[in-house]
Amino acid sequence: MNTFAIVILLALVGEYLLGAVTAILDQRSFKPALPPEFVGVFDDERYAQAQRYTTTRAYFGIVRGTVDLCILLTFWFAGGFAWFDLTVRGLGYGPVITGLLFIGGLSFASTILGLPFRLYSTFVIEERYGFNRTTPQTFVVDLLKGTVLSVILGTLLLSIILVFFEWAGPLAWIWCWIAATAFMLAIQFIAPTWIMPLFNSFTPLEDGELNDAIMKYGQSVHFPLQGIFVVDGSRRSSKANAFFTGFGKHKRIGLFDTLIKDYSVSELVSIVAHEVGHYKKKHILQGMVLSIGQVGATLWILSLFLEQEGLFTAFFVGEPSVYAGLVFFGLLFTPIELILSVCVNLFSRKNEFEADRFASETAGGGEALISALKKLSADNLANLTPHSFSVFLGYSHPPTLQRIAALRERTTQ
Repeated sequence: MNTFAIVILLALVGEYLLGAVTAILDQRSFKPALPPEFVGVFDDERYAQAQRYTTTRAYFGIVRGTVDLCILLTFWFAGGFAWFDLTVRGLGYGPVITGLLFIGGLSFASTILGLPFRLYSTFVIEERYGFNRTTPQTFVVDLLKGTVLSVILGTLLLSIILVFFEWAGPLAWIWCWIAATAFMLAIQFIAPTWIMPLFNSFTPLEDGELNDAIMKYGQSVHFPLQGIFVVDGSRRSSKANAFFTGFGKHKRIGLFDTLIKDYSVSELVSIVAHEVGHYKKKHILQGMVLSIGQVGATLWILSLFLEQEGLFTAFFVGEPSVYAGLVFFGLLFTPIELILSVCVNLFSRKNEFEADRFASETAGGGEALISALKKLSADNLANLTPHSFSVFLGYSHPPTLQRIAALRERTTQ
C-alpha cells in the first residue's frame, strides 16, 4: 500500500467511525423526562416514540455504513477498479465515452446495491412509525424519473468536465469551474418550474383566510408573494415541511399539504416569514456563492492530483486517466469534504437563527413560530436532545430547543 492508499483507507474508516460514535452519543444524550418546553405538545408515549425512531434510524445508518464500507473495500482490494477500467477501455471508445461508461457503471452499481436499503427505510422504518404514504408504484416511478434525470444531467456535466481536463491543459480546472457554475445557476432557475414538478404537484394556494394573511404579510415586508404553492407531500410521507427555492420570477415558497392541514394561520404565516427571512437576509445567494467557491477549490485541488501516478497505483490501476482520477480523488477528498461540511453546517445553523429572528420581528413576535416549531418536532418525531458533537458534525438546523431559547430571548429583550 502506498501513501495515497493509506490516507484514503484511514479517511474512509474514520468517517465510518465518526458516524457510529455520533449515533452512540445521541443515544446517551437522551433525557428520560420530556423537556418542559414541550409539555402539551408531546405526551410521554410520543416522546418515547421519538427516541425509538432516532435510535432506529441511527442503527440503520450504522448497518448501511458497514455494508457500504465492506463492499467498497472488498471491491478495491480485490482489484475491482482495475478490472472495470480494463473492461471499459477494451470497448475501444475515446476517453470521454470511456469515462462516462466507467463512472456511470460505478454509479449504477452503487444505486442497485443501495436499493434494498431505500426499500427498507421507506416501507419498513417509515411505515413502522406512521410516516410512509409512498406506494410501490410511486416508489418505482420516482426511482425511474430520478435515474433518467441523473443520467441526463450527470452525462452533460461529466462530459464537459472530461473534455476540459483531457484537452484544455493546465487551465482546465478554471474552464470546468465556469461550466459547473453555469450549470448550478441554470439548475436553480429551472428546478422550481421544470424539475421539482416531475416529482410533486405544485398548486397555487387557494383564496381564503390563509392566502389573505400571507399576502398581507408579504406586503408588510415589501416582498411579492405570488409564488406560494401547496406541495402534495402527503403522497409520500406524513411529515410536514416548507421550503424556498429559485431566483427572480422563478422563486417559490412551498408549503406541504400536511403542514396546511394541521397548523393555524398564524403558525403558517410565521413559517412563511422564516422562509422569506432566508431570502431577505440573502442566505440563498450566500449559499450559492459558497457552493461555487467550494466547487472551484475542489476542481483546483483535483487538477493537482490527476497527475499523481500514486493515486492510481493505490487502486491497482496501471494507466492513469481523468475519469478514474475523478473517482479516486472523490475518495481521497473524504476528510476535506468532512471539514467543509462542518463549516457549511455551521453557516447554515447561523442562517436558521437569523431567519427565525426575522420571522419574530416581522410576523408579530416569536410565539407563533415557537408553536410551529414544537408541532413540527412532534409531527416529525425529532430528537429533542441531540448530543452537541452530533449537532456540530452534521446538523444543518439548530436543535429545536436552541431555536426556541433564542426566540424567547428575543421576545424578552
